Amino acid sequence: MIERPMADRAMLFVGFICFIDMCGVGLVVPVLPALIARLAHVGVDRAASIGGLLLFSYAAMQFLFAPVIGGLSDRFGRRPVLLVTLFVLGCDYALMAVAPTIGWLFLGRAISGVMGATWAAANSCVADTTDTATRGRAFGVLGACGAAGFVAGPALGGLLGNWGDRVPFIAACIMALSGTVIGLIILPETLPRARRRAFTIARANPIGSLVQMRRYPVVIGFLATILTMGLATQCQLAVWSYYTILKFGWTPLTIGLSVTLFGVLVGVVQGGLSGPAFRRIGEARAGLLALACGVPAYLIFAFASASWMMIAGMLIGTMANMAFPAMQALMSRATPEDAQGELQGAIASTVAISSITGPVVMTRVFAHFADPQGVYFPGAPFLLAALLLVVAVVIFARNVRANVAAFGTGANADVADGAIADGTRHV
Repeated sequence: MIERPMADRAMLFVGFICFIDMCGVGLVVPVLPALIARLAHVGVDRAASIGGLLLFSYAAMQFLFAPVIGGLSDRFGRRPVLLVTLFVLGCDYALMAVAPTIGWLFLGRAISGVMGATWAAANSCVADTTDTATRGRAFGVLGACGAAGFVAGPALGGLLGNWGDRVPFIAACIMALSGTVIGLIILPETLPRARRRAFTIARANPIGSLVQMRRYPVVIGFLATILTMGLATQCQLAVWSYYTILKFGWTPLTIGLSVTLFGVLVGVVQGGLSGPAFRRIGEARAGLLALACGVPAYLIFAFASASWMMIAGMLIGTMANMAFPAMQALMSRATPEDAQGELQGAIASTVAISSITGPVVMTRVFAHFADPQGVYFPGAPFLLAALLLVVAVVIFARNVRANVAAFGTGANADVADGAIADGTRHV
């Protein structure tokens, strides 16, 4: 592990990258509908369909290229991969700022998906610069940085959009390019040459990286948990605005404020609560209990009869965001040091699969049950999400019990064992 001052600088910059990634995505969200409508010469309804395809192209590129980025960082080091991708991302935002047709906008979003796959290399820096005792908290801090960007991006994008629908893209470009310059100055290399390994496309692809993870059963179990959990959480992202408008008559301002509140809560949980929780009861127990909190939250959403119930469900369900950094820490501990980039690529691909399929499934379920001509139950997607989370809790609990030895010896292994004993009794 590198020296502490260099490690701190690396963590600071990686957190900055996570902030820029999420902020850049959020910056352009408020202006995309108007920009799509103008470039494609369509109305708002058709623009929404095109916007969905843009999201699909972004997620698909992340799925395909996250293992490539992770594998390249295992071969050439984290620093060059992070700096090059951040620079290209800045150029890509500049391209979208001047895109003359909808085809160019699609090209820009596809490139954004490729460069956004730096998530794999960024998280590998955490594994390089932390020990097993502090890794979970560090992953939580990274999640909090992303949540901060998720909060700041849409607000800043909405403000800048008053001066034109291209201005947020220019702001995102400036942020990415400025980050590249800062990184050239402060970002150290976190992966020693002795721990690097050859790059092969057979391993650096979504299928190849997942196949390689078969050697680590605990990783496969948590990837299955992440996939199931991701499908559930896509419900909130895909149908939240439609559901709250239909059932409670929320305005765009109310919806925006609720999304901002969610981002703040995620930041508090991942950045402030995860570290103490992991130290006190261990990643396994904390992750299991946190994941279980999502089940009652989605049930509240499904059967809510008043707006305050949606907020109450959000307050309860936000604790589930502690589960992801807990699983990251446990998987990282069970994976060799020279395969951390490959691991993060496999995680990113798994997340991308849920991002590709989840919105399609959840919006179709919503459309079917929101039709008053049939069985009317617009909360059906949230009920499906609750069932998916129950499955995720079961997979999580059985995975830790079956692979507790992979977490090491000592207090943390004891905690993991205890978490399983408690968790399986409650599931």
